[in-house]
Amino acid sequence: MTLHVDARAVLDAWTAPDTGQEELRRSYLDHLDAHGDAMWRTCLPGHLTASAAIVSADGSRVALVLHRVHRMWLQTGGHCETEDTTLAGAALREATEESGIRDLALLPEPVRLDRHAVPCGGGSLHLDVQYAAVAPADAVLVRDPDESAGLDWFPVGSLPESSDDSVRALVDAAVHAHRRTTAAN
Repeated sequence: MTLHVDARAVLDAWTAPDTGQEELRRSYLDHLDAHGDAMWRTCLPGHLTASAAIVSADGSRVALVLHRVHRMWLQTGGHCETEDTTLAGAALREATEESGIRDLALLPEPVRLDRHAVPCGGGSLHLDVQYAAVAPADAVLVRDPDESAGLDWFPVGSLPESSDDSVRALVDAAVHAHRRTTAAN
């Protein structure tokens, strides 16, 4: 199975939580149908990306990275790479690389979608498929200076001002998904 086929299967199976997310889901599927290279940064009308909000084991904190260029606190994530075979795998790889946390537990399905403009290739869109990852109780953040300008834990109800509404929505969705998973177990 290719990454493109996996992305289509993930989005086909995902139940969007509201009409806005359903509209995004359908537009992502249309984009995949229209662009055979939709998974790669070379697809300049826009390309799918994978990200994850890393939630602490107790659900009280989230790990965010300080973007070097935009100077905003964001979730981990980014472009899919040729070695990625699944969207979930890409999100987990990015979360591990950017946080330094080993043994993250990625929740099995996306928690939300977000489309935003980026300067890639002179300007395009990221069609971000967003997951939740749960850190082990003893997780220690290890910042790679090649990945970000900062890395820290923040209380889920008190994110830094330089986070935007999409990060806040993702954190809310990730914490909610983590609580549902914990309650089910």
